[in-house]
Amino acid sequence: MSKKVITFGEIMLRLATPGYLRFSQATELTATFGGGEANVAVSLANYGVEAEFVTRLPKNDIADACLKNLHKHGVKTSHAIYGGERLGIYFLENGAVARPSKVVYDRAHSSIADIKPGMISWEEVLKGADWFHWTGITPALSQGAAEACLEAIKAANKLGVPVSTDLNFRKNLWKYGKAASEVMPALVEGCDVILGNEEDAETVFGIKPEGFDAAQTGGEVHGAAFQSVCTQLMKKFPRAKKVIITLRGSINASHNTWGGVLYDGKALLESPCYDITHIVDRVGGGDSFMGGLIYGLLTYAGDDQRALNFAVAASCLKHTIYGDFNLATVDEVEKLMKGDASGRVSR
Repeated sequence: MSKKVITFGEIMLRLATPGYLRFSQATELTATFGGGEANVAVSLANYGVEAEFVTRLPKNDIADACLKNLHKHGVKTSHAIYGGERLGIYFLENGAVARPSKVVYDRAHSSIADIKPGMISWEEVLKGADWFHWTGITPALSQGAAEACLEAIKAANKLGVPVSTDLNFRKNLWKYGKAASEVMPALVEGCDVILGNEEDAETVFGIKPEGFDAAQTGGEVHGAAFQSVCTQLMKKFPRAKKVIITLRGSINASHNTWGGVLYDGKALLESPCYDITHIVDRVGGGDSFMGGLIYGLLTYAGDDQRALNFAVAASCLKHTIYGDFNLATVDEVEKLMKGDASGRVSR
């Protein structure tokens, strides 16, 4: 029986410079769509899960093209609402080697930023759902978006629907007069599964890994150093049954190491670590991890190690795929989990 997952957040028009051109060099931009929770929904739909993305969109041709793009990937949008003036935009310049990627947001007063509580009937949306997912990007958009997100979490808690979050701190978004540290705790309190990295935990909640200095790692990140982050997050948010930390060792913009740890309150599970060279597109890497994790937790019930390994392998493959969406299949992910990283032609 197929599981049903609901995600809620903003989807944007993504305008990227071709190849590795800088903004000042580009004479054209490649248009796709993407956004944290939509990216998770696409991953899940691609794995055969019934995935529905809830958002607020303007009634215009760009929003229609966006919805058609989601439908093409199997994502349902029957509870998306219309209103407001515009779809948010983000501009992307892909980095290479020692030059980091750059993102410029143009999303102020987007349709979802102007959402208000009461606009979405959350109990109706979540009826029959097996999972609800949101990220820290949504409450960063506006007070209204934060309140709508809290409404959704409370409705999911009331209905017994498991809730996951990716903390996803974005310093460039918190502009409406409240800090993430003021808003996020009330939302994360309602979560059963928390995903983040050490920077998210420190910036939003003041939680630091004991005895770890990112500047001293040289691209090597060892999961055991993060057990203290997991235990501190679980202590702060006792509802959480699992805390997951993604481990990205950034050697340069084109070469990362990638892994993760999962803590269930008793044991710290560590994934294999992948050496990702020649990155094609790392935007959406964390979302592809979350999509893989939700799939793994729903599919391999009781086998958290396998769920974690699936998430890491799925997001490893995402780094080879252009755009925000992870279009890797379950078969491809499971082959990589079994150790087939050869990239040989499949025929």
